[in-house]
Amino acid sequence: MIVSISQTSAIAPGRAKAALGALRKVAASFAVILTTLLGLLVITFVVGRMVPADPVIAVIGDQADHETYERVYKEMGLDQPLYVQFATYLGNVAHLDFGQSHVTKNAVSSDLARVFPATLELATLATLIGAGFGIPLGIISAVRKGTWVDHLARIVGLLGHSTPIFWLGTIVILVFYAKFGLIPGSGRLDVYNEGLVDGPTHSILVDAVLAGEWEVFGDALLHVAAPALILGYAAMAYLSRMSRSFMLEQLRQEYVLTAKAKGLGQRAIVWRHAFRNIRVQLLTIVALAYCGLLDGTVLIETVFAWPGLGQYLTSALFFADMNAVLGSVLLIGIISIAINLLSDLTYRFLDPRTR
Repeated sequence: MIVSISQTSAIAPGRAKAALGALRKVAASFAVILTTLLGLLVITFVVGRMVPADPVIAVIGDQADHETYERVYKEMGLDQPLYVQFATYLGNVAHLDFGQSHVTKNAVSSDLARVFPATLELATLATLIGAGFGIPLGIISAVRKGTWVDHLARIVGLLGHSTPIFWLGTIVILVFYAKFGLIPGSGRLDVYNEGLVDGPTHSILVDAVLAGEWEVFGDALLHVAAPALILGYAAMAYLSRMSRSFMLEQLRQEYVLTAKAKGLGQRAIVWRHAFRNIRVQLLTIVALAYCGLLDGTVLIETVFAWPGLGQYLTSALFFADMNAVLGSVLLIGIISIAINLLSDLTYRFLDPRTR
């Protein structure tokens, strides 16, 4: 009994110390997240105020008289010092109020809820295409190093990495839509299918499945195919190159030579051993590619008139709609941080050495 009590008394402080350490790590991570978002807002806010476009003119037009201009100028708080304007905005954000868009006249939060699912839909499909083709291509290229398969894979990756997305999108529209009519036009749906599905997610593909509207689902899938394939090709180029590099590094390791000496087959060496050692690295680059697609779809959304976050942000920048710009940037920052945190948690699950 005496030994049991002493052991219990020794374990309790250790558990308390471990819990305190975990709490400190959580607090530190939370502080880093808040600091990152605050810095992102500060930079965007200051740069937005330096843009030569006049937000008052965007609201009232260039034909309004001087009295109306001054009244709206004060109503928008632009007569206050910059730090006062930013403090006011932060106070509103703390209450989940992102202000009103001067262009759409809607609350920024409702605009983001409407446009972001389109970007999420496009980026998710592009990431699935990029990872589904890029990772196997990179691994095969590494295994077949120096052969025609390797050279072909590297050429395909180089073209995807160096070809401008907006140029490729324009060529696809000119050839496959204007010339041969093989793909539908711009937007997310044909005119006769618009308004048939109005679900809770604002993702037409998901809402069409939930509503059982398979004709709408097929139409939406045809519309998203071309931009998703173009973005997926760009992601595939990056992922295949990184996968090849990771696999080549593993194939040079001593455990691979040992496995070959023992007579283990190439497929087992590559997929059962080498691939397991690079899956954590692959998870990281897939997460980075996904974040890049979420905030980098501006050009492809403009070319295909895709009503997503990229097009909304571009329009807001053009009209100096700072509430919409700041709300969009904040959403992108939050999503990027969330994806990185999820990637880190999965990283720890797959690799016990990082726990």
